[in-house]
Amino acid sequence: MSMKRTNVYADPEDLAIIKEAAKRRGISEAEIIRQGIHLAAMANRVWDEPLFSRTFEGPGRTPSKAEVRDTVADAVRSETDPGSAA
Repeated sequence: MSMKRTNVYADPEDLAIIKEAAKRRGISEAEIIRQGIHLAAMANRVWDEPLFSRTFEGPGRTPSKAEVRDTVADAVRSETDPGSAA
């Protein structure tokens, strides 16, 4: 994986914690910082599509585990078998 160099300002106390953690874990301080950047990037990512885009019509009460399982199984079946009726 290619990487790009950047400079950031960090709190000295945070850097001391990173230095200690790197020594304890046997990895570089840079690796810990890269992991932190990745976590921050993923936490702030905006997705093109919502995580859940489907809605299910129900009877107006909380369904049982069996009803949820059956509804999900029917939906999966209808997607994988175009000839089936949902």
